[in-house]
Amino acid sequence: MIRLLFTLALLFAFDTYVFEAFKTISLNWSEPGKSVVWSLYWSIPLLLIGFFLSLNFGAESKWLKKNLALIRSSITLTYFSKFLIFLSLLIEDLSHLLFQLFNLIVGNQNLLYERSIVFSSVGIGLGATAFFLLIYGMIRNPYRYKVFREEVKLDNLPAILKGLKIVQISDIHSGSFTKKEPIKKAIEMINKEKADFVFFTGDLVNSVANEVEPFLDVFDKIESRFGTFSILGNHDYGDYARWNTLEDKKSNFQNLQNMHKRMGWDLMMNENRLVDVDGEQVAIIGVENYSASKRFSKYGDLSLAYDGAENAAVKLLLSHDPSHWEDEVLSKYKDINITFSGHTHGAQFGIEIPGWLKWSPIKYIYKQWAGLYKEGRQYLYVNRGFGFLGYPGRVGILPEITVIELGSK
Repeated sequence: MIRLLFTLALLFAFDTYVFEAFKTISLNWSEPGKSVVWSLYWSIPLLLIGFFLSLNFGAESKWLKKNLALIRSSITLTYFSKFLIFLSLLIEDLSHLLFQLFNLIVGNQNLLYERSIVFSSVGIGLGATAFFLLIYGMIRNPYRYKVFREEVKLDNLPAILKGLKIVQISDIHSGSFTKKEPIKKAIEMINKEKADFVFFTGDLVNSVANEVEPFLDVFDKIESRFGTFSILGNHDYGDYARWNTLEDKKSNFQNLQNMHKRMGWDLMMNENRLVDVDGEQVAIIGVENYSASKRFSKYGDLSLAYDGAENAAVKLLLSHDPSHWEDEVLSKYKDINITFSGHTHGAQFGIEIPGWLKWSPIKYIYKQWAGLYKEGRQYLYVNRGFGFLGYPGRVGILPEITVIELGSK
């Protein structure tokens, strides 16, 4: 309860500061106009207090999943937008503070300070723009699946393997889904490709295995010539959930593995599969989660997963986190032709104009964050994600179904 009160006090202080922008722009408005704007502004913090208190007293279990997700998302969007207003006011206040210090140094006593309507207007404009963009992303884009196609030309590719088609999906995050019908349509899009292989590169759930239960009868409809091969992502281990006992966590992890089996997916945990394709061996190598960052788990053992795949004509690696590529694959396993990853989601926010611009804030964290990359003779493909996490939408970075065909140089 003390933590809740402290959080609410901080939010009240934050809201009070941001309110200065609304006071400034409405300074010369009529009294009825002011009353409407001010009342609307303070109604949001009051509703937030009521929501937090209801959760604190156990009301969360009575909320429908869809409604709870909508409320949390609305709160997040509102306060993200307010944060942009906060930054504008803070820049103004810091600039005035520096100006006042300069005046004191030179002996100027004219230190009157009135807040500028320009900074307040800019802040509110930025906040409103962000708010409506993010609302659009929630309404229009969370299930707006896009097919991304690439031809990857390999050295010394056996002629019989030319045109081999691979479909990749990643980061399903089934615990975030509130709709089933759009996912069925996405599976139809996958099956229309008539792929030789389908790869899933991790994060089936957000935290708990049973999140995917309602969608088993959808994902088990995926079709391909040689089957669906899958691996685990950082969210699949249950590391982000609270467990009463270690046995509960182990049981959840076993349940997650069973979910892959129930969908007919071949889950690889630091192992490989040698698939005969018209007389040529294709090695599908699957590692558990491996990240170059200390923030994420490192369960992967590529040496173990690679063992026995040395003589395959083509080696395809499934590794959830793209940082694994530069950290180990490029330096130690130069005969792995293509690495398939996900994890970044493309931040679910960015700008993509084919042939012109590809930008997302995630690029400042991950060097390889979306699409195809090449180093020497090796390739990495980073899928933008099938689902969503946290923010239930996408702006500029759409959910992805990847189609890759092998070609020869």
